Amino acid sequence: MRVETILKAKGQAVETAAPDADVRLVVHRLSGLGIGALVVSPDGREVRGTISERDIVQGLNKHDARVLDLAASDVMSRNVPTCSTSDLLQHVMAVMTRTRHRHLPVLDENGDLCGIVSIGDVVKHRLDEMELETNVMRDAYIARR
Repeated sequence: MRVETILKAKGQAVETAAPDADVRLVVHRLSGLGIGALVVSPDGREVRGTISERDIVQGLNKHDARVLDLAASDVMSRNVPTCSTSDLLQHVMAVMTRTRHRHLPVLDENGDLCGIVSIGDVVKHRLDEMELETNVMRDAYIARR
């Protein structure tokens, strides 16, 4: 299964934050939307980084409550790994595990932001894929009897 399958199921909408948005606004957006990360982008196409709950907690540890008044670009993860719509889920899972990122921005063939996948998206679709494979194998076994 490829990343494009996930995006077809969940949609390609990506929640972003401007680099100069204050962390307080980011916290409200994350909480209100019930998501774990925003892509930091000046225009909705370019990926400058991501800001996740983990980044905010680390910022809180470093800056105390002052973190809420900092810009997203001061707290975000930089040089985040990305994936493309043609990447296989196994590859995305390996990248997430190796880099310890739970959210990967998805880039199109021009390098523009076209989606985001979370570890939850990947696990759900991988489980669906495994269930389908199991059912096919079971049906094949039953048909041979």
